[in-house]
Amino acid sequence: MNPAVSNIVLSLVMMQVSRQLDFENESVVFYVRAAYVTTTLIVLGTYLFVRLKIHSKNDLTTLKYVEPANPLSGQSEEQLQITTVKEYDLKQANSAIRSVFTGVAMMGFMHLYMKFTNPLVMQSVSPLKSLFENKIIQIHLLNKPAVGDLKRPFKAAPGLFGQGATDIKTDKQSIDKAEVSGRGGLKEE
Repeated sequence: MNPAVSNIVLSLVMMQVSRQLDFENESVVFYVRAAYVTTTLIVLGTYLFVRLKIHSKNDLTTLKYVEPANPLSGQSEEQLQITTVKEYDLKQANSAIRSVFTGVAMMGFMHLYMKFTNPLVMQSVSPLKSLFENKIIQIHLLNKPAVGDLKRPFKAAPGLFGQGATDIKTDKQSIDKAEVSGRGGLKEE
């Protein structure tokens, strides 16, 4: 199932579950908070463990790809990226860790400042689903081979109606063209 569709289904189910909970009861609120904190710590701990596994594997295989232009960040041309599998995986793991902290900040604002409790129920389950859909987790924790959808560099996930971001180019012709044109090609430090 498409992750965007499964997120909608999960949201609808968890909204129905949250309707059944009595948030006026302090013990219910305490257990929902405890579930949220526990889930967040499990997800964060898993990503940190995967970072350690990436460091221990130390895969220094060179990875070349052409990143599409990102007009939102001011890039008007594609850029050649030369990195290693270890650096690429660490970048992906760090991005996942940042998303955990972003989610905690948003939930902190919504729950502590705006006094919403219903989103805590959803956010107690959603990060676990995202954890097991993460390609880095599938490769390093679930030991799936890095082929097909798990081949690096990862393709952007399609949106709800099948639209995805422009894909990263890994074909030799695109890489050679980017090397000759001088767009990027510097190894990330």
